[in-house]
Amino acid sequence: MAKGNMPIHVTKRLDDESRMRAVLLRIAAVILAIAVGGLFFAALGFNPFEVYGELIKGAVGTTMARRMTVRLCVPLLITSLAVGLAFKMRFWNIGAEGQIGIGAIAASYIALFHSEGMPKVVVLILMAVAAFVAGGLYGVIPAYFKSKFGTNETLFTLMLNYVAFYTIQALAQGTWKDPTAWGFPKIARFSSNAQLPMVLGVHVGWIVALALVLLVYLYMNKTKQGYELSVVGENENTARYAGMNVRKIVIRTMFISAGLAGLAGMLQASGADKTLTESIANNVGFTAITVAWLANLNPGAMVIVTALFCILTKGSDTIQSVYNISPAAAEVFQGIILFFVLGSEFFIRYKVHFAGFISKKEGGKVK
Repeated sequence: MAKGNMPIHVTKRLDDESRMRAVLLRIAAVILAIAVGGLFFAALGFNPFEVYGELIKGAVGTTMARRMTVRLCVPLLITSLAVGLAFKMRFWNIGAEGQIGIGAIAASYIALFHSEGMPKVVVLILMAVAAFVAGGLYGVIPAYFKSKFGTNETLFTLMLNYVAFYTIQALAQGTWKDPTAWGFPKIARFSSNAQLPMVLGVHVGWIVALALVLLVYLYMNKTKQGYELSVVGENENTARYAGMNVRKIVIRTMFISAGLAGLAGMLQASGADKTLTESIANNVGFTAITVAWLANLNPGAMVIVTALFCILTKGSDTIQSVYNISPAAAEVFQGIILFFVLGSEFFIRYKVHFAGFISKKEGGKVK
């Protein structure tokens, strides 16, 4: 046997390779994740079948549970659409958390100081427009510096998250502090005039989210602007050779991407929280990155992946209380699910080649 290491080569799979294989790999990953998760719960002393039954029941087993799960889906789905647009252009928008926060701040300004005396529908429209524009402009900042000076958008957008977070914190402790809160640093609850109406027991944001899925799909696949952002994502030099204004496309796409995240902030503040809180984003911006990639940046697939994520999240909260499982253990279970599902995506998109042993007798041929 020849000395040396056994090399491992990773190559990208062709786009036209079997879709059925991809489906089977994903199904196998889910089955393995459930099996390993079951072993984890068994090791903790619980019956895995009972735990899984309670998880499903806690997420979709009752009308109230379903409503809570749908409410979780609204900001996550919209934010997944937002980051998906940027990722399609190969612009790594890691700042959706901050864009949600800035959108919520703009919407809250309208709700707190300009909602009295106006029709409810006008107030809500103004809040939505303010949130979209504020979030969009917040996203334009890193887009401009990236297209003009070549700055790293990953770090830029990530750092802007903290600016938005501490701005909300400063407002809650300062000029927007609720004087009736007995000294607690919180912002006043919105008036009924600035709260989203309910449809089927959930705020109207779920209808907005589904409408945006259709709009983003049409934008990405049926418009000139969607085609341009795809070309820029594939190769900027090709886009320039074709006469496209790359800087304009980058800034326009990031405005829309961040604007959608800002709109998610408005829906969360007005529909779910009824006020502006420091936890308005609640890690949705980061979770949306995983959702967008698992859905392969497909808006329709994001609906399914978002629903599964929210069922897992809501169900995990339920089993924590029912079985007195620690939050850390519930997070380990979620990590197991993600490990297998994300791992399957690697094998779907790439091939791993292992070189054989090299035999001296066979003249160094790889077997």
